[in-house]
Amino acid sequence: MPSSGRHVTMLTEGTYPHVHGGVSTWCDQLVRGMPEVTFEILALTGSGREPVTWELPPNVTRHTAFPLWGHPRGPAAPTRARRPPRGHARRRFLATYEHFLLALLDPGAGHDLAGSLYELAALARDGRLTPALRSEQALRTLMWIWTMPHLPTRAAGPTVHDALTATDLLEHALRPLGARIADGSVAHAVSSGLATLPALAAQHFEGVPFLLTEHGIYLRERYLGYRTEAQRWPVKALMLGFYRELNSLGYRQADLITPCNQYNRRWEERGGAPADRIRTVYNGVDPALFPEAGPEPETPTLSWCGRVDPIKDLETLIRAYAISRAELPELRLRLFGPVPAGNEDYRTRLEKLAAELGVADGVSFEGRVSDVPSAYAAGSVVMLSSISEGFPFSLIEAMSCGRATVSTDVGGVREAVGDTGIVVPPREPAVMAAAVSALLRDGARRAELGRRARQRVIDEFTLHRSVDGFRRIYRELAAPRTPGPAPAPAPLRVSIPAPRRSAPRVPEGTPA
Repeated sequence: MPSSGRHVTMLTEGTYPHVHGGVSTWCDQLVRGMPEVTFEILALTGSGREPVTWELPPNVTRHTAFPLWGHPRGPAAPTRARRPPRGHARRRFLATYEHFLLALLDPGAGHDLAGSLYELAALARDGRLTPALRSEQALRTLMWIWTMPHLPTRAAGPTVHDALTATDLLEHALRPLGARIADGSVAHAVSSGLATLPALAAQHFEGVPFLLTEHGIYLRERYLGYRTEAQRWPVKALMLGFYRELNSLGYRQADLITPCNQYNRRWEERGGAPADRIRTVYNGVDPALFPEAGPEPETPTLSWCGRVDPIKDLETLIRAYAISRAELPELRLRLFGPVPAGNEDYRTRLEKLAAELGVADGVSFEGRVSDVPSAYAAGSVVMLSSISEGFPFSLIEAMSCGRATVSTDVGGVREAVGDTGIVVPPREPAVMAAAVSALLRDGARRAELGRRARQRVIDEFTLHRSVDGFRRIYRELAAPRTPGPAPAPAPLRVSIPAPRRSAPRVPEGTPA
């Protein structure tokens, strides 16, 4: 059934509707901004038991939490289908898996990921991929390829434990291949990576239109994350190769890519995305919901709003605060936002850092706030210290509130700020502190930057402009493809074979 553009399957990973944050805010904006469109949400989660933290509007007709861990989801397959494949099926799987692994570990050899991935998707849809991947033959195939003489993984001496670890990670990552997308949908993956797997399969098998939106650079964040992982190099090489090749495949195959800034667009083009299939759509806010904040607090204050997460690099912010506080002892730092599950140790590290620097009495963790504009109003200057961003909502929200900002130069931050705030290099606390101190000494400049920041949001980054852009894109992708001129018919060739008995015998070794 062709799509009308009025039914969208939104594919998320670790965000909406289970987690608060910028990407989830954007998802909720789209859903609520298009009440005439029905949405299904297919959310890739950890266990599948994560609570829904957003109130879903009536036009969300279905929400499915698809766990990457725990018991595999998929079609109810007979017992024999849950066993490792045998005979011809096993030989075909092992050949496919070999090509898949070579595409990840030896990308220069010309092994394309797409063909083997679609073969694995067919197995996943039948509930047969997990036992195939966890079979002894699959482990032997991985060990054999890892130890090929020309591959760098050989020198690391891969072990059976490495193979078991890598297989476990890979099997969980590939589970979304078995997820189905409703007929008549536009498949909208709101990040690159694992969320694209159901869209790629549905596009290949059913011709479902595939839309890809990137906020942060998924592949860059995987590389940043794996720097601190405990796995040995062969495991990291395999998994980073998987994310790299999957990322590139998604870029090449998506019917349309809608980055939220020009920085992402340049990254996507370098990753293989055709330039004519990329259309930048900036994030937006409603200036009426984020009005001018009014007078600054009486005590000089730095305000930050977001989720407490290593990608936000709050260590740099606390170090910069400590430097500025040495010059201005009454300065405070207020951190607004939740601590996601699993990040409790990170918050503890931040508290210890503040204590070590002697500024713990001036740093406060305020938790999640329902009145987000009040978090921006609480600061004389609003801060952003991230090492990776797309087009951050916290920044354009603060700008809409008329606050001067100091932000790190990552992702689309410079595009958002323009000349209405100060942009500094990431992970440079001394430079950040110098920018803060300069702004705190100049109230007239802070006021002027805040005024211009709000006007920039009104002129460039409104919610109406963003939502309406995606409304048009959904309809465009759902429209029937206009056929081009019919190709000229190939000349008819008739071949009448000679009678079998009179065919001459060709000696062995004779060239054809």
